[in-house]
Parts: sequence; C-alpha cells; structure tokens
Amino acid sequence: MDTFDAIYQRRAVKQYDPEHKLTPEEETKLLEAAIQAPTSFNIQHWRFVIVRDPELRRKIRTEFGNDQAQMTDASLLIIMTADVKAWQKDPERYWKNAPKEVAELLVNWMGPFHEGREWLQRDEAQRSIGMAMQTLMLAAKSMGYDSCPMIGFDIEKVAELINLPDDHVMGAMVAIGKGTKAPWPKPGQTPLSDLVVENYF
Repeated sequence: MDTFDAIYQRRAVKQYDPEHKLTPEEETKLLEAAIQAPTSFNIQHWRFVIVRDPELRRKIRTEFGNDQAQMTDASLLIIMTADVKAWQKDPERYWKNAPKEVAELLVNWMGPFHEGREWLQRDEAQRSIGMAMQTLMLAAKSMGYDSCPMIGFDIEKVAELINLPDDHVMGAMVAIGKGTKAPWPKPGQTPLSDLVVENYF
C-alpha cells in the first residue's frame, strides 16, 4: 500500500474478528517495522508488552479498560511502555555499528544531556512511544489490518498487572487485527490555517 494511502486510511477501529490470528511472521514484521521509528540518541526506549493471556486481556477490559471490546477481540493487544533510564544502561550498544568517533561523541553526550533532567527523560520516553506507535499502526494498515490506539484505561492498575518496573513509564495500548465494522466517518480535521504558524505566534 502507498504510504499516503496508509496514512489517510488508518482509523481507530473498535470491532474485530476475535477468531482471527496473526501469524508469527506477521507479528515479527509489524514489530520490526515499529522499531525503525526514530528515538533521541538512538536509545530505543520502547518496551512492547504483548498481552497474550486471554484472562489478563479480559481483566484489563472488564476491570480497568471501560469494557472496550477491542482489548479482548483484536488479534494483538500491545501495551506501549518505555524505559526512562535506558540512556544509562550500556549506552554503547546503541551505537555499536557507528564509526568509533561518532559513537564516542554521542555516547559521551548522552549522560550530560539526561542527567538530573527527569522531566526530559520522561518526555523523551513518551515521544519514542508515540513515534513507534504511529509507525506500528501505519505498518498494520499497509498489511491490510486495522488498529486502535487507546488511553481509556486505568494506567496505574494496568501497570501493576504487568509488573511495570519502577524506571519504566506507561504509554497507550494498541489493538491490531481484522476489523469487522467500519469506523464512524472522520469527524473533521482542523484547517491548516488554524494549525500552522510561520516563524512566530
């Protein structure tokens, strides 16, 4: 599928065929596409929690997810999380294939850039989640699948359910699968004239 077609056709689809399964190869293809998304310093903060346990998915849906059917019915339910301290954890690995002088420059800059700036560490982790999530959804659409990003769940309770480490943050969830019902018509895009600023506000 053409990139622009995927962008314009991607919608938040709520109804899925609960009998449909993605093949392991399709899952791998989706996730390998997702990790092509950019991250600051190539840190790759994302941690994709694939919820396979049907009982866990049911619990998330009924107790903490506002009974959103896509949480149990979609082929994949992925909780997007990120390691906010990934910049501290063997940072050389993020630049292992770069020329030595480039790797040393970036790795040595990584610490001073993040140290003591917890707000920045969290912001960068969430930015990374957002870019990977959009890449994942566009990849799914290009493969003929639908998706639905979700923030309508109890973040703290779901974090407890999945044993989220203390140095990680929760992002949105993404449901991916074979949609069975077309979404509502697009509600309308704000005109560019209201969104684009030239040089100064």
